[in-house]
Amino acid sequence: MHKIDIELIEMTLDVMKYAIGRISATEHHIGKPKKAEELKALVGDTITEKGIGGEYAFNLWKEHLSKANVPVDHPRNLAFVPASPTRAAVMFDLVTSASSIHGAYWMEGAGGIFCENEAMQWIVSLTGMPEGAFGVFTSGGTAANLSAIVTAREYWRRDDTYKREKGLIITSIGAHSSIKAMAKVADVDILLVDTEEKLTGIALQETIENLTFHQRKRLFAVVATGGTTNAGIIDDLEGIAKVCKAERLWFHVDAAYGGGALAADSVRPLFKGIEKADSITIDPHKWMFSPYDCGAVIYKEPELAKEAHSQQGSYLDIFKDEGAHGFNPTDYQIQLTRRVRGLPLWFSLATHGTDRYKESVERGIELAQIAGRMIEADPNLELVREPSLSCVLYRRKGWKPEDYTHWTYENHNKGFALVTPTKWKNGEVYETVSRFCFINPDTTEKDIQLILNSMV
Repeated sequence: MHKIDIELIEMTLDVMKYAIGRISATEHHIGKPKKAEELKALVGDTITEKGIGGEYAFNLWKEHLSKANVPVDHPRNLAFVPASPTRAAVMFDLVTSASSIHGAYWMEGAGGIFCENEAMQWIVSLTGMPEGAFGVFTSGGTAANLSAIVTAREYWRRDDTYKREKGLIITSIGAHSSIKAMAKVADVDILLVDTEEKLTGIALQETIENLTFHQRKRLFAVVATGGTTNAGIIDDLEGIAKVCKAERLWFHVDAAYGGGALAADSVRPLFKGIEKADSITIDPHKWMFSPYDCGAVIYKEPELAKEAHSQQGSYLDIFKDEGAHGFNPTDYQIQLTRRVRGLPLWFSLATHGTDRYKESVERGIELAQIAGRMIEADPNLELVREPSLSCVLYRRKGWKPEDYTHWTYENHNKGFALVTPTKWKNGEVYETVSRFCFINPDTTEKDIQLILNSMV
């Protein structure tokens, strides 16, 4: 398997040709999933004792399996939070894999980690956090949020009073699903403030004052959101920061989706207060045009993260030896084994410069405003709320939940677009509405209009 022969060389050329075609293509098919039974009928057994051969397996991928995926970078994929990695970043993702770098410790991955740190320094500079703040790249927002909350919990438990207490954190119902998921993993309780709109410092203070004595004793952190996934709402970060400081609570900001907007001068003031956070999550694979998977967690005091996450083992001692001194990413988040996933971002930033990044992020914000105006001009449609960042929530007048679902599948099956419904709390009930999330600067006004026109 590890020998170099003519078959390997030919296979390498085939793979490079495919990659070049994918990177240089100006149009892509949206693709749609098939049931596992359908795919099995198309490709048969692929894992066998003798193997089916690289050429045959690759043809199965190109002809059948690749078409059962929805490219996140399609300009009419406006569902969830899509992505739009630059071609430079995609190219360097190939280099990253081919280089076989273990990115846990400086001793093994100094060159790659250096590049990651260059990109990280730019991200940290966008936040305005004080000197000394720094971070590491993770697999995504969930791993970043978990790393931050574990750091916060361990810092809280420095006080022996809380050693045996189960921690409690506060966030809003508009927070990302990963906050609830990571709370389970970290074994902490979570209290949700009942608002999908902006979580304010006043509402947070009222919530804290209404806690029982034991709840207040267990409270150690607040998670604010820097751009909710559902609607792009930015919490009152300045007000929340003041409450956290007064109440001596860890202030974490989940800006996994919205953090990219820190590069945009037009909305940067909306994030006032983020610089006061103890930790921040940002996903470069969302609005910083990096390939999956690339999240990031930033700490005001990285040494606190190192205390919480640094792993010990006789086989790891060499990495802490004087001859191996350097930045060890594994010390600052939950993963030991890691690829240098920040490398593609570094190469893209080095290639294009940060000004181009600003322009591309601003375009996503502009597209949301354009879509908002188109919706207001259509008598059959109406905005649920004003567009925020690059998210737009809107309703088709007279539609029921099943109409949105049918419309989504109809457009997807045609290979035309992927726009999915969501729910928005309207009074005491949750209403089904439609949602755009703009990331890809290649999305056009015509794309938006055609999608809206399909809501007949």
